[in-house]
Amino acid sequence: MSSTSVPANPVAHNVSMILPKLNDADSDIRYMTLNDLLTMLNSGNPTFIAHDYTLCCKIVDGLLHTLADTHGDVQNMAIKCLGPFVIKAPETILCPTIEKVSNIKTEGSLDISIPALGLMRIVVALPHPVPGVSRSQKVNEAYGAISKALIPRVVGRVVVPLKENKGHPAPPKGMLQEELETGNDSNSLDLLAEVARCFGPMLQEVEVQALEEMTLKVLESEKCGTVMKKKAVAALSALAPFFSESLLAHHVSTTIEKLRASHLTSQQRRLYITVYGSLARSIPQKFGPYLKTLAPFVLGPLSDMELKQQEAAEADADGERDVALEEVREAAFIAIEGFLQACPSDMRSYKKDVLEAATRFLKYEPNVADDDDEEMEEDEPAEDEFDVDEDFEEETGFEDEDDVSWKVRRCSAKALSALIGTLDPNDPALFGQIAPALIARFKEKEESVRGEVITTLAYLITKTGSIETRDTASEYQHVIPQSKKRRRGFSESLGADLHAQQALMNGYASPSTPPPTDTGTKGLAKINPDIIKGAAKLLKTSTPQTKEVVLILLKDMVSAQRGGLSEHAGLVIDPVVDALSSAPGGGANIAGNKLRTEALALLKVVAEMHSSKVLEPHLARVVPALVAAAKDRYAKASSEAFGTIECFIKALTPPRSAASKTQNGQYLAQLYQVVTERISASETDTEVRQKAVQALGLLIGRTSGAAGQKLLSQDSRFAGQQLIADRLKNELTRLPCVRAVDTIAVLAQSKNDFKPDFVGSVALELAAQLRKASRGLRGASLSALRMLAVNEASRSCLDDKGVKEIVGLLIPLLQTEDLHMMSPALVVLAAFAKDKPSLVATPQVIKGICGIVTSPISGAALDALITCVEAMGHAGAGKDLMKALLDVGVQGDTDVTGQVIGTLLVSGQSSVSVDLQAFIKELRSQSDESKRCLSLSVLGEAGLRMGTNFPLRPDSFTTYFSDPSEKVKLAAAVALGRAGAGNVKTYLPKILSVMGQGGGYHLLHSVKELLQHSTAEDDIKPYAAELWSNIIASGQAEDNKVVGAECIGRLAIIDPQAYLPQLQSFLQDNNAAIRGMVISALRYVFSDTDVSYNVNLQSTIVPMQEAMLADADLDNKRLSLSTFNSALHNKPDLILPHLSTLLPYAMEATVPRPELIREVAMGPFKHKIDDGLEIRKSAFETLYALLESPASRQRLDIVAFYDRIAAGIADEHEIKILCCLVLSKLLVIAPAESTRRLDSLSQYFRPVLAFKPKDTAVKQELEKLAEQAKAVIKVSVSFNKALGNEGGESSGRAWRDYFEWVKKDFPLYVKQAQEEEIRDR
Repeated sequence: MSSTSVPANPVAHNVSMILPKLNDADSDIRYMTLNDLLTMLNSGNPTFIAHDYTLCCKIVDGLLHTLADTHGDVQNMAIKCLGPFVIKAPETILCPTIEKVSNIKTEGSLDISIPALGLMRIVVALPHPVPGVSRSQKVNEAYGAISKALIPRVVGRVVVPLKENKGHPAPPKGMLQEELETGNDSNSLDLLAEVARCFGPMLQEVEVQALEEMTLKVLESEKCGTVMKKKAVAALSALAPFFSESLLAHHVSTTIEKLRASHLTSQQRRLYITVYGSLARSIPQKFGPYLKTLAPFVLGPLSDMELKQQEAAEADADGERDVALEEVREAAFIAIEGFLQACPSDMRSYKKDVLEAATRFLKYEPNVADDDDEEMEEDEPAEDEFDVDEDFEEETGFEDEDDVSWKVRRCSAKALSALIGTLDPNDPALFGQIAPALIARFKEKEESVRGEVITTLAYLITKTGSIETRDTASEYQHVIPQSKKRRRGFSESLGADLHAQQALMNGYASPSTPPPTDTGTKGLAKINPDIIKGAAKLLKTSTPQTKEVVLILLKDMVSAQRGGLSEHAGLVIDPVVDALSSAPGGGANIAGNKLRTEALALLKVVAEMHSSKVLEPHLARVVPALVAAAKDRYAKASSEAFGTIECFIKALTPPRSAASKTQNGQYLAQLYQVVTERISASETDTEVRQKAVQALGLLIGRTSGAAGQKLLSQDSRFAGQQLIADRLKNELTRLPCVRAVDTIAVLAQSKNDFKPDFVGSVALELAAQLRKASRGLRGASLSALRMLAVNEASRSCLDDKGVKEIVGLLIPLLQTEDLHMMSPALVVLAAFAKDKPSLVATPQVIKGICGIVTSPISGAALDALITCVEAMGHAGAGKDLMKALLDVGVQGDTDVTGQVIGTLLVSGQSSVSVDLQAFIKELRSQSDESKRCLSLSVLGEAGLRMGTNFPLRPDSFTTYFSDPSEKVKLAAAVALGRAGAGNVKTYLPKILSVMGQGGGYHLLHSVKELLQHSTAEDDIKPYAAELWSNIIASGQAEDNKVVGAECIGRLAIIDPQAYLPQLQSFLQDNNAAIRGMVISALRYVFSDTDVSYNVNLQSTIVPMQEAMLADADLDNKRLSLSTFNSALHNKPDLILPHLSTLLPYAMEATVPRPELIREVAMGPFKHKIDDGLEIRKSAFETLYALLESPASRQRLDIVAFYDRIAAGIADEHEIKILCCLVLSKLLVIAPAESTRRLDSLSQYFRPVLAFKPKDTAVKQELEKLAEQAKAVIKVSVSFNKALGNEGGESSGRAWRDYFEWVKKDFPLYVKQAQEEEIRDR
């Protein structure tokens, strides 16, 4: 019978028809019959055999017969049938089936593992409990069968006595008992582990205890082999999550007694230590407290005393080695690694012992005479540690084949790596003991050990480098940060835009390694020469695998120090170039390709972080090697080569190479040649061509001006520009060409830097791209067009026809639906208006501007609009625009329209045909509230821009504070403040005078506007004391707190010596409103000041943060967390060194407080209100912010951090969403901890997805549930892709079951998440 004859919807009769064939003499018939039975069981209705007990008995008999078959294929197929059968069979047949399968006789040639394999298939198939989901009747029935039939068969006794069992015979000898007697592995331990994974949450304590006892007996048995004992360790690990506290305590005490026994063998000792390591990984929270007692037993084999005892024993035994003891040490280091990773806080008191043991055995080479070793270290010069001609490939093994000491050394290096992860980056042990010990082992001859040593050292260096809180682009620190004040001048506005981009692309004139500032960086600087010497020798003599990790080490060191090779560049660069040139190429040579890629990556960071003076002596060797790598047929290496070439182009061109004059020209010519060749070659890979285009744009841009043209000929530059213009029309290279044009436009210094017609043709092509569907292409094209327009050198190359076409193509962008596109478009129009106003001030552009002012825009978008309008006014083209704006009038947003009209009024002066008096008259004569508000806004903006020339006095505005309209009052207050910002000496005394008479709310707005827009800080200081007292007095009212906080924050910025101490003292005030205002004020201080202000905060910021975070008022608690977040983001240098003091406040705030949850009656319904929700949201936002920088991540206790984030999944909607985002980051940042958390995360995720809303749920609630389901599924897909598919320990049963359920019940959300992940990449 073939599977094609199996009916689509089989019934019980179809099954009964094929059962006789299971006894057929032909094994093929038996096999195919089982295959058909499997198909029927899988495709049949869930109950199609459930009511036919007789048929089920026949199926069981048939399966038992085939399980005892002499053909392995038939047995395997019978095992496969057991799973679907027990799902479809009635509950009453489960126990008999389990008993009969477990009692199959394993005689003759029959595989003795068949019973256990069959039972495992049954256990896995049965419905089992799922965390967060109520247990169904079928789950309870399945557990009943496991408890009644399976566990007694495994252990050989009835564990849970049942009334109905009285008088029944005792169960036969247990499966594990048989294994203990024979020593044969029948996979019973695997079965035990599967029972624990599937039914662990339902197992009773006596059952867990019985299974644990049997497992321990296997560990203690002399008959059981190594494989069985390893399985026993895995079984204990699976059982451990279900140990009660008393059982775990008993287990630990029992094993301790065993370890203390005098007759303990090395093998037993190794097994118990392995169990401890496994338990630490399995149940870190429960097992951690026992480490205080257990750690000494694990550290014992690694002690100096035991090492000396071993040496003495070997001497007595004529040098015979105890290999078993080496295995104990290997197991001890593996266990310690697990302790440090899973329970770092519990191992804190043993870090010194771990450090001594790891460094002791890192150099443990019993085959090498100690005397010789010491003599070599002390007497020989450093350069002779390993000879240049030494061939590591021939000496990667030991003469003694039985020597396994290399495993101990490798595990000691791994333990050191885990220890480094728990230490503070400034811990003196890192560079006082660990780093020297690792460097001393560069001479290690065993390949795997040497690689682990170097990798551990690289990790140590990376950890140290991450404490640098400066931005990675610190070379651009000389760029003046954009002021928070309103920009007053058009030329200043556009000039700052261009100069910032030029500074960003030009880089820095002479990069140098910053001086070390703390213990970690000083230690790294000290060992730098030793690392370089050792690495250089390894690069000359070692294997490709070692060379690769050495290159990674050097790259990490250069990145961490932001340089560091200035005095030893020759030692590194020459062997790196040799490695790059000599590594075998070709797509099939994986090792060679990886080596070349790492060599190029190292050269890249060397060029990026060292001055041209350091690089120039080596260019004769480096540049030809880069040229050869750029031509490599392996795309990844070629692509990496062009990234490196870009860095060398920056190093070889002004301003970095200003002192080199023209000597770098020959090298730039070589780079130009290879770049253009690779762009033009038809066989070049697309990614490589795109990288080459970017490099060409940078080369042309950096050789602009008189100095640059001496390095690269004008003909070459023009030919390169033409190549970019041609490639701009190609779909595959369009985006990199757009970015190349952007670079060229930013760096151009004169009209002569451009090939004739280049600017016109590319500008039109860029403008045409603004209609394309790709947002990335449109954004890049608009950015490049903006730079072409802002830079006068390129703008002067555009003719009227080109400008007219570009303006026409920009008009569709003048809409507030997309501010990111609108703002640059307005800047382009502003630049064109400077020279060609008539082409810009068209009816279409004016209509677009009038449409913009109807929306309430702010920030960069408003600045761009005002810049454009100001440009048109200065150019005398504002008449029609003014008329159109006046027609819009009160239909637009009052504040935006007022600022735009005020700007145009001042910049256009007489050309706009409207003067200031018209608006003054309008204000005084109009009764319409909206028109008066608009006039006030116009006059305020005019006052800001006219300064002391503004004819109105403060009384012209304060008069309207008595107006019956609240809107007019507020508009007058804002206008007063803006006008005051232009003339502080006249306006501020009047504001203070009126403030003393009342009207605090409106005058606070005036003060806020004055402080926000004024640049005359010296004029403000004489009035600061009076301002301060008035703001403190007025700001305590509920409506005034926010504005008052901003005002006193800005005063503290203006005069920090006077007001920061007062802010600190106010944090102790008894009035919660004052404390809250001060906390908010500090947020403005942190966000609106640059690095130069830090000196004022250095001594007070941490005490102030502690005082804020300890505030008991709920509103202040939330504000303090928000301010702490602001400090982390804006003042990391001051906050991160004290994170261990401040972070506990935020961690504590994430815990829900039951006393803050109250019940409110709303009609017949009762509604719960959580007053602590906003505090928790702020706390979780702070935790999210901590993952943004490597410096803060290094200072986190990831285990405790993960605990709070996982708990947040069970919190309210907003916190669930935020925690899903944090988990996505933790997946990348802490993959090891994420792997350990997979099963527990599934327990948090499942209830979120399984929640069913009530029938009366409103639309908003349903939308929230859908949003959080999408967030949970998205992070689940990411975790499963990264960790869940690896099998083994990385994805446990709970996670696999959870994700299968997600795929089955939420296929649409899973598909969306997978598609989003692809798009994000």
